[in-house]
Amino acid sequence: MQQTRPLLGIGLMLLAVLCFAALDATSKKLSQTFPVPFLTWARYVVHFLLMMAFLAPSMKARLIRTQRPALQIWRAVMLVGTTGFAMASFRIMPLAEATAIIFVTPLAVALLAGRLLGERLDAARWIAIVAGFCGMLLVARPGGAMAVAGIAWALAAAACYTIYQIQTRMLSPGENTWTMLFYTALVGTVVMSLGLPLFWTGEMPTLPQAAMIASLGVYGGAGHFVLIRAFRHAPASTLSPFLYVQLVWAALFGFLFYDHVPDHISILGMAIIAASSIAMAAFQRRRH
Repeated sequence: MQQTRPLLGIGLMLLAVLCFAALDATSKKLSQTFPVPFLTWARYVVHFLLMMAFLAPSMKARLIRTQRPALQIWRAVMLVGTTGFAMASFRIMPLAEATAIIFVTPLAVALLAGRLLGERLDAARWIAIVAGFCGMLLVARPGGAMAVAGIAWALAAAACYTIYQIQTRMLSPGENTWTMLFYTALVGTVVMSLGLPLFWTGEMPTLPQAAMIASLGVYGGAGHFVLIRAFRHAPASTLSPFLYVQLVWAALFGFLFYDHVPDHISILGMAIIAASSIAMAAFQRRRH
């Protein structure tokens, strides 16, 4: 599809990252009461039901038709891991700092792409990668005030998300985007439903809590839907820098709902991570 409306694409990207930040903030609140695996299950069940309601009637069998089912399933499992580990991190860490650690993913993808996808890294990209990981250390600051377990969960989420992104790049050239999105919802629902008896405590949510739990799937599904629409109107190199507005949303929600303000060193680390990843996107755009 011709990409002729970059401003619309940017607007949709900003809306998508707002949805993702809202999902994170809501999961942080709910995780103080409900087990993280239960919230992960609910997020994928609602997402799956939305796709069945809005896409299955029109796409029918095309929604599940794929040439690489094993890779689709493994990619979806990695996203489930990303969601669960991220929620576990948000439960015990401030939103902005946990989000910043997870956002080293583009740098890790660039690092692994050279080996797995045959993409060459020049000196400028190596500098951006090293700077980004230094920024992560400023945020995490081993031995500092951040909970070690929270940092570990955030790093696990970043590792899963890195593999997910690599596999997305492997699948994208030959697979339907909606099929890829559907498999994440389907596999997430199946995997977490199989484990539901292990982590279900029997505690029933109140009506407001049930609405918040359902909103996790709405935020996740809507965010991915809007993200796909954004890429139909503008190239990835244009949109990538705006992903980092999610750090701003995370810091704002952390302040509004949890009375947390990142310290100066954390803010510096976040800025370095964002700048390094934006530089990587700029290098990629120049290369193309």
